[in-house]
Amino acid sequence: MKALVFGGSGKIGSAVAWDLAKDEQVEAIGITGRHIETLEKVKQWIGSDKIVPHVLDVNDKDAAIKLMKQYDAGAIALPDRRTSYRMIQFAIEAGLHIVDMLEEYHRRPDAYETEGLELPEGMSLNEYGDWLHETAIKNGVTFIDGMGFAPGLSNVTVGEAIRKMDKADSAVARVGGIPAKEFAVKHPLRYMITWAFEHVLREYMIDLYVKKDGKVVEVPAIGDRETFQFDKFGKSETLQCAVTPGMPSFIYSRPDLKDFAEKTVRWPGHWDGVDTLKECGLLDIEPHDFEGTKIVPRKFLLSMITPRLQAKEGESDVCVMYNTTIGTKNGEPIKTEHFMWDVADTENGISSMMRVTGFPVAIAVKLILEGLIPEKGIVPPEDCIKGVVYDRFLEELKKRNINILEVSE
Repeated sequence: MKALVFGGSGKIGSAVAWDLAKDEQVEAIGITGRHIETLEKVKQWIGSDKIVPHVLDVNDKDAAIKLMKQYDAGAIALPDRRTSYRMIQFAIEAGLHIVDMLEEYHRRPDAYETEGLELPEGMSLNEYGDWLHETAIKNGVTFIDGMGFAPGLSNVTVGEAIRKMDKADSAVARVGGIPAKEFAVKHPLRYMITWAFEHVLREYMIDLYVKKDGKVVEVPAIGDRETFQFDKFGKSETLQCAVTPGMPSFIYSRPDLKDFAEKTVRWPGHWDGVDTLKECGLLDIEPHDFEGTKIVPRKFLLSMITPRLQAKEGESDVCVMYNTTIGTKNGEPIKTEHFMWDVADTENGISSMMRVTGFPVAIAVKLILEGLIPEKGIVPPEDCIKGVVYDRFLEELKKRNINILEVSE
């Protein structure tokens, strides 16, 4: 078994490779990046001869496909839609089973802030999603779109809750990566970068689809806010969440839901700060004239705030999940909730976000390699992690000390 990780020199990609390297059945793990020095550092950190560095230009289709044909399955840990879609298209053409963690679409690519996504000539955005799906089926490719934390663990757990009900009426997934509480006050917005921050800001600005009263409606991001108390795993913390575009597949894969939304979890005060930035125009992407020079407000903001949001020596993060699914079972109302509170592995230098995003991707790649996920085409996590595969998935998470609590009443 051989696996290939695109973006293997980044934090999440390196976590995928780190996890795969510990599996005795996986004989080789390729990691791609732009610089051999960075790739060699990742190999040294992982400490395994299974790691094979590959310098790759994502624009070089021939080189990418040639490399893909040397592996059995792959994972995409790239930071934006342009590069992710490009590798997805190459993988489908090469016949490589692939797991992608970005998921800004489910056969319907998101129309806003496309980050340089390039469509084949004469093809619309929606036609492109269907074309990828149909081409993957034709080429016998399994393409899991949106595996990781959110999307990923959120999809899998809500999907399981729905399967256990006779009828599901509503679902809301509350998920997010935040600084450990003692470090939150040391950073602007009570936030610390655990993911590609430019992409995070994009998710704060675009419109997205949710289900309300049985209808698919378009709403602005970071609305419909909730304050809640997280009281599992010995914790008692007040947190806030707001709607974001993290699980778009459910609009299509679970059309019978009357209400559905995914919300991003943050410490109190974060969303108020984001509101201020938006009101001041600092999250806009249209160039602004400043003393005769054109500047993009969001890029300027990123240049100023990013250093202030980086984790300092000794600081760590937490990933939180609190999902609620409501429906009926045997004629009675039922509510099923899933909880997770994950902390960083400071001993090995692996953040919580690396753990709960990278490790599920590695597990999914392994499940494909073992033939346990046979579905072809674009497949969301909620449709392929089910039954005995769901049980195996949770077992693998527990081995990595990622614990998910299910409570039904």
